[in-house]
Amino acid sequence: MRESSSGFGRHITRRELLIGGAAAALCGPGATLAFATAAQPATPVSFNVPRGACDCHSHVFCDPQRFAFWSGRPYTPETATVNETRALHRALHVERIVLVNSLVYGTDNSCTLDALRQLGHRARGIALIDVHTSDAQLDALGHAGVCGIRLNFVDLGVPDPGVIRKQFKAAVKRLAARNWHIEIRANLSAVEALQDDVVAAPLPIVFDHFAGARASLGVSQPGFNVLVKLIGSGKAYVKISAAYRVSDQAPEYPDVTPLAQALIAANPQRVLWGTDWPHPDSSRVPGGRAIDIAPLLQIDDGRLFNQLPVWAPNENVRKTILVENPTRLYGF
Repeated sequence: MRESSSGFGRHITRRELLIGGAAAALCGPGATLAFATAAQPATPVSFNVPRGACDCHSHVFCDPQRFAFWSGRPYTPETATVNETRALHRALHVERIVLVNSLVYGTDNSCTLDALRQLGHRARGIALIDVHTSDAQLDALGHAGVCGIRLNFVDLGVPDPGVIRKQFKAAVKRLAARNWHIEIRANLSAVEALQDDVVAAPLPIVFDHFAGARASLGVSQPGFNVLVKLIGSGKAYVKISAAYRVSDQAPEYPDVTPLAQALIAANPQRVLWGTDWPHPDSSRVPGGRAIDIAPLLQIDDGRLFNQLPVWAPNENVRKTILVENPTRLYGF
């Protein structure tokens, strides 16, 4: 069933997703009925979005009957379709998108590749790979629009700095000859551990979601100065994405402003913006199981996008963040 209403800055979709029969075999025993509601902007965008603007961090979650989830996934999301992401970006006046393959699929990038095919030239992809991924597979990913890989140390629970450095160095060695980059989901302690390796890396490095900084701790928190230094020197990019993951002050997350402004002031040419739509909830629930469906977080992307002019009041700086930097990094 689908009910929709639309207007400027608002498009709401609702659908029932029955995880049963063949789908239950893919999601695991005990999966149940879920009512999927991927968020759509409720607040109109209040500033002039430049042409060619890019959402540098988004996901799609396909029908599990077509694309099975990884058995080792940390959570099970509701679905979020290509048509819904099109509606999101129409409402935000954003023309380009970078799809990050979710950990729920492991190193199977098929769902993301299918979405890239549907979205065409306005989309790029970030893949997940492992030691078993062949060079031929990397070539195929590149031909399909993939231009980087993601290392996710947060959701996989990898706190050991030695392990983080080892995995990072292996990824750099694997991709050094390709015109790709490495995106890292990590906390500031990992940024500190990796700083020398990032400086020495021969390819671009991107830290997503404010590199896990905690907004409540401000710009003086341990490790944030290292992130600012890497951004300022041009040795790394940072995504000022998913403010709700670093702050508890919904819905506008005002304590994120000092972090965003410090990063932008350090070097606006190394700052990227993204939604993290459809806002999957990967948090651990006491007594919960990875196969239990985790409802998508209901974030108003219009209201959150309207914080960008607060973080970057200068229109030219916003164009750098939204258009110029993604064009250079992702090859639009």
